[in-house]
Amino acid sequence: MFQWPFQWREFIQQAWFIVSVTVVPTMLVAIPFGGVLSLQVGGLIRQLGAQSYTGATAVVAIVREASPLVTSLLIAGAAGSAMCADIGSRKIREEIDAMEVLGINPLHRLVVPRMLACAFVALFLNGLVSVVGLMGGYVFNVMLQDGTPGAYLASFNAIAQLPDLLQAEFKAFVFGITAGLVAAYKGLNAKGGPKGVGDAVNQTVVITFMLLFVENFLISTLYFQFVPSKGM
Repeated sequence: MFQWPFQWREFIQQAWFIVSVTVVPTMLVAIPFGGVLSLQVGGLIRQLGAQSYTGATAVVAIVREASPLVTSLLIAGAAGSAMCADIGSRKIREEIDAMEVLGINPLHRLVVPRMLACAFVALFLNGLVSVVGLMGGYVFNVMLQDGTPGAYLASFNAIAQLPDLLQAEFKAFVFGITAGLVAAYKGLNAKGGPKGVGDAVNQTVVITFMLLFVENFLISTLYFQFVPSKGM
């Protein structure tokens, strides 16, 4: 990864490709995600007599957990599968072998820019999911649950804190690296012609999803151990 020169052109092309295939689906997923969380949490805290804290609970649920997971799943499902198919097709056409014969390191030329592009775009998609999810929760809370806009917005910082956002960004970065690495590894080891490429793409999505949930559990556990929760 630290070998010079860095493939900036490949990095920009891959980052733009990831943005083009993930931004719209991410927004479309974030809206109902935020709405469902707002409805479920709003109904629960209304029974507890704390409806004014709907915004605070929505921020914690969406920013801390939902946004990095939605971001990583979209990157793994849309971008990761496309990256694996691209590298796998190069592998079965023996382009990777030709690059090695010419003295070009395929890891430096192909894998590193794609992996860093996934991690870089994941940081911004995570922020986009947080904003869109909170907007969706606001609309559902105000229109369907008769909540007040002022109470929803004023309670944002009642429970949430800045480390929650930093933890979510760290999760998104780690998830993006994981998706890029798994996609590149399965693509470089694709065998058996077009069928092998298809199998590698399926394996990429499944393995990445499993790793993401394990990483999410570990990071969340460490976060709660070292960062105290904010009191009401």
